[in-house]
Amino acid sequence: MAVLLDIKNACKRYGDQVLLDEASATITDDGRVGFIGRNGAGKSTLLRVILGEEELDSGEIVRHPRLRIGYLRQHDPFLPGESALDFLMRDSGQADWKCGEVAGDFEIKGTRLTGPVSELSGGWQTRVKLAALLLHEPNLLLLDEPTNFLDLRTQILLEHFLRGYREACLIVSHDRAFLGATCDQTLDLTAGELTMYPGKVDAFLDYHREKLAHVERTNAAVLAKRRQLEDFIARNKARASTASRARSKARQLERLEVEDVASAAPSAAIQCPAVNPRKGPAVRCRGLVVGYPDRTVADGIEVEVEHGSRAAIVGDNGQGKTTFLRTLVGSIDPLAGEAKWGYGCELGVYAQHVYTSIREDQTVLEHLERAAAIGTKQQRILDVAGAMLFRGSAVDKKVKVLSGGERARLCLAGLLLGSFNVLVLDEPGNHLDVETVDALAQALVAYEGTVVFTSHDRSFMQAVATTVIEVKDGRVVNTLGDYATYLAGVSKEIDDAEAAAGRGGKPTASRGDAPRRASAAKAPGRTDREVRKEISTLEKSIARLDTEKKKANAALLATADADEAVRLHAEMTAAAEKLAAAEERWLVLQDELTAFDQA
Repeated sequence: MAVLLDIKNACKRYGDQVLLDEASATITDDGRVGFIGRNGAGKSTLLRVILGEEELDSGEIVRHPRLRIGYLRQHDPFLPGESALDFLMRDSGQADWKCGEVAGDFEIKGTRLTGPVSELSGGWQTRVKLAALLLHEPNLLLLDEPTNFLDLRTQILLEHFLRGYREACLIVSHDRAFLGATCDQTLDLTAGELTMYPGKVDAFLDYHREKLAHVERTNAAVLAKRRQLEDFIARNKARASTASRARSKARQLERLEVEDVASAAPSAAIQCPAVNPRKGPAVRCRGLVVGYPDRTVADGIEVEVEHGSRAAIVGDNGQGKTTFLRTLVGSIDPLAGEAKWGYGCELGVYAQHVYTSIREDQTVLEHLERAAAIGTKQQRILDVAGAMLFRGSAVDKKVKVLSGGERARLCLAGLLLGSFNVLVLDEPGNHLDVETVDALAQALVAYEGTVVFTSHDRSFMQAVATTVIEVKDGRVVNTLGDYATYLAGVSKEIDDAEAAAGRGGKPTASRGDAPRRASAAKAPGRTDREVRKEISTLEKSIARLDTEKKKANAALLATADADEAVRLHAEMTAAAEKLAAAEERWLVLQDELTAFDQA
C-alpha cells in the first residue's frame, strides 16, 4: 500500500475565514474516499491546492513520485464546434480508435461521439470528460460533484465504472447515495480540521452524531458539577471552619473543563409555508402536448397530481422533464390539450431560470422581506436566510454581487417564506450541502401542501417522493409503485444491458477450475465419440473466431473514420467474447475426455 498524498499540518485562510487549520490526512493507492463538508468549508480550495493551483499558507502536501492525477472539472474544456472525439484526441493525444474505445465504455457512440459536443446535455458532457480522464491513465481520480446534472441512468453507470476502477479516488459530493455506493472511506472537513473515517459516509454521520450527543451529555454533567461546586464555594469560603474545604473545591472546579466540539455552522432550520390541507386533484392534464414550435417533446399526456402528494418527475436527461414542468406552471404554452390547476392553488416555482429575474439593486434581506408572506416575523426571515447560508453581514449583500449558486439559494429561501400551497421545484438541492438537503427533505415531508419536483439526488428523492411520474420516449405517465421501485427497475435494466454486453463484472473461471467444470458439465449418457465430435466442431469455431478477431483488429488500426472505428471495435469485442467462451468450453470438454480415458 503506497501513500499517494500526505497532507501535513496544512493551514489556509482567506481574510478572517479559516479553511484549513493544522489539517492532516493521508490518501493511499487503494483509497476510495468520499470528501464531505459544509458549503464554504474549503473542499474545493483543498482540491486546488492538491492540483498545485493554489498554495498553502503553511504546512505541506507530499506527493508520490509516480502520482498521476485525473481531475473532473466543473467548467467545460471544449473548443467551439469540436466533437467529443475531437476533444478526446486533443486532450489525450491518443489515436481516434483508442478514444472511441474508451468513449464506448460510457456509451458515447454515433452522433454523440462525432457531433458537436456543445449540443450534448450536461450529463453526456460529463461522460465525455470522464472518458478524457481515463485516457490519461491516472492513479488518483479527483471528482468534484460528478453527479451534478447527471440523470439516474448515468449516475448508476458512473457508479458501476467507479466500483470496477482499480485506482484511488477522492470524490466531493453532496449525494450520500452516490458516495455510499462508490466510497469505503470518508474524509470530513469541519472548522478547518480534516478527519479520515475508515467507513462509508452514513456510518460516519451516525458516528459524528453519536459523538456530539456524548459530548453534550458530558458537558451537561460537567456544568451541573460546576454549579454545585460554585454554590458550595460561595457558601463556605468566608467561614474559617470551612475555608480550607472551599479552597479544595475551588481547585477541583479549576480542573473541570467543557469539551469544545468543532462545528462548521449551525444546523439548518427549514420550514415550509403553513397551509391548510386540501383534497382532490391539484393539477389535471388532459390530452396535453408539450414541446416547442419546431419539436414535440411529449404528447397524449393524461396525468393527475393529488393535493398533498409529493410527485417526483423522473427520466433521462433530454427526455423533457424541465419542458413538462415549465408547461405545468405556464412558462411554456402547451402545443395542444391543457394542464389545469385546481381552484385556490397558489403556485411557488423554483427553477434554474427563475433566479436570473431577481432585482439586482436589492439586498438579500430586502428580497426576502418582499418575498415573505404578510405578517412574517423578522426572526423567521433571518432563520431561513441562515439556513440558506446567508448569515451575519451576508444578508446585507446586494443581489448583483451574488454568484449563481447564491442567487439560487436566495430564490429558494424566498419561496419557503411565502404562503404557497403548491411548490414546483426543479433541482432544489443543487447548491446545498448534505445537512441542508436533509433539512429541506424533512421540511417537505412535513409540508401539508402539494410538491411537484425533480432532483438527481436519490437520497432526497426516496425521502420526499410519494408518487413518481416518468418522462420517457415522448410519453409522460404515472408509474406503479414508489421511487424505490422505480430505482430498482432502472438498475435492473442497466445490469441486464451490461450483462448482455459482457460487462457484468462476473469473474472468469481460471484453468485451475477445469476438473470442477468437467464434473459439472458432463451430461449423463454422453459417449466418448460424442465428446470428440463436439471438440472437433469447437476447434473449427475457435479458428474462425480467432481469424475474425485478428481481421477486425487490423481494420481498426488502419481506419481513420470514427464511426467505422467504433463499429470495428464492437465487432472485435464480440468476436473476443465468443472466442473466450469457446476456449472455456474446449477446456471443459478436454477434461471430460480425460475422464473417459482414465475410466
